[in-house]
Amino acid sequence: MRDVQEAITRAHREEWARVVAGLTKRFGDLDIAEEAAAEAFATAVERWPSDGVPPNPGAWLTTTAARKAIDRLRRETKRDDKHKEAHAVHDDTPPEPPSAIDDDRLRLIFTCCHPALAPEARVALTLRMVGGLTVPEIARAFLVAETTMGQRITRAKAKIKAARIPYQVPSTDDLPTRVAGVLTALFLVFNEGYLATGPGTDPIRHDLTTEAIRLTRLIRALLPGDGEATGLLALMLLTEARRPARVSPAGELVALDEQDRTAWDRALIAEGHRLVRERLAAAADDVAPGRYQILAAINAVHTSARDMRETDWSQILALYDQLVRVDPSPIVALNRAVAVAELDGPDAALTAVDTLADRLAGYHPYHATRADLLRRLGRVEESRTAYDKAIELAGNTAERASLARRRAELP
Repeated sequence: MRDVQEAITRAHREEWARVVAGLTKRFGDLDIAEEAAAEAFATAVERWPSDGVPPNPGAWLTTTAARKAIDRLRRETKRDDKHKEAHAVHDDTPPEPPSAIDDDRLRLIFTCCHPALAPEARVALTLRMVGGLTVPEIARAFLVAETTMGQRITRAKAKIKAARIPYQVPSTDDLPTRVAGVLTALFLVFNEGYLATGPGTDPIRHDLTTEAIRLTRLIRALLPGDGEATGLLALMLLTEARRPARVSPAGELVALDEQDRTAWDRALIAEGHRLVRERLAAAADDVAPGRYQILAAINAVHTSARDMRETDWSQILALYDQLVRVDPSPIVALNRAVAVAELDGPDAALTAVDTLADRLAGYHPYHATRADLLRRLGRVEESRTAYDKAIELAGNTAERASLARRRAELP
């Protein structure tokens, strides 16, 4: 039974986006695609334990989901739905002109990130439709209520349908103006995989990080001169390279300063460094680097050091100073404070962190950072309280285990 459950979980991770994308292409409706995909996976939960896992789970899920979609259309009474049913059954749509990259999931993400949608709706819809995250998981990522997030996603799908937003990769002329929203969504898909927010999920979801990297590679192939597409790919590669060292055998998240750097993926680091150097070489003749290029450069500094003591914190702080001008968010300010602590001490860093209290009260890394700084200052009781708050807010089981250990180690 456990093997079957693992197979279902693996199929959901590997096939969700492919099934939804294929159904969207065939039926032209995100609601139908999402509902049919969910019903297909529910059917797998019911039938696979007794029937066995099919030889090709992806094909089984796609076929089952298509039948579910057709069944739904047959239940509809509106005339236009009857036409849609006939279209779906016969599926005689003439082939579209070939594009530079023909990938259903890439089409799906451009649909989810259409500029007609509000920015927060684009990202939420992408996380749901492409990433396969649940509404509670997405709500936690955005620090909003589940009902609010559910309504946001529902409205976004309704707008796509009402506005007849096409399911396609934009034309070459439109790509540059459309890519920023897609990169933002891919970055959040990657982040959810790298530190999953759901308490019932694996602490690291390799399926999401792999898919985000794959799609970002496609974006870069479409726009090889786009600095931010290259920067985001470099950032993902340098971050993914550290994944083998991020969770201990005991199931705890391992902080950067405690990681076994010999376990890092040197091939990914080499590729990420090459991309960062490529952007540095182009900087003289290009516009100022954007958010992802700067974040990639920060990660390049981290992955160049053999250990924490060799880290060039002055360079990292200078890069964060540059990033603050591009992205003056409280989260960037929080991360900058970590570099301040290494250069100027925990007291100076805590002063900076405490100015963020109102804006990051519900963000667990804020409380974890405060807890560590307070520990270093010998303010044990305050540190313990901050750890308690961080543990309360953290959704990732491996991170909660790490925070609990650090709290237990306080004198």
